[in-house]
Amino acid sequence: MKKDTHPEYFTDSKTKCACGNVIAAGSTIKDQLTEICSACHPFYTGKQKLLDTAGRVDKFRARQKAAEAKKAAEKKPEPKAEEPAEQESEEKAE
Repeated sequence: MKKDTHPEYFTDSKTKCACGNVIAAGSTIKDQLTEICSACHPFYTGKQKLLDTAGRVDKFRARQKAAEAKKAAEKKPEPKAEEPAEQESEEKAE
């Protein structure tokens, strides 16, 4: 076999989760960070946990409302100054 074809293997590798759980397992990466693990994943815990997506959805809805309000404000017709003048000219014609 050729030498140096495989990466270095660490038997004391640790994977740290955002929830604080630490898992010791062998890996080619010394220390790893993960956002979710079996200790905090809803599939394994049976609890529904909302991630940061709620803030993103609220921001999106706020931007959407602001855009709709702006669009509605642009569509409102301004009162025409010509209408009273047209009525006066019609009255004079009679």
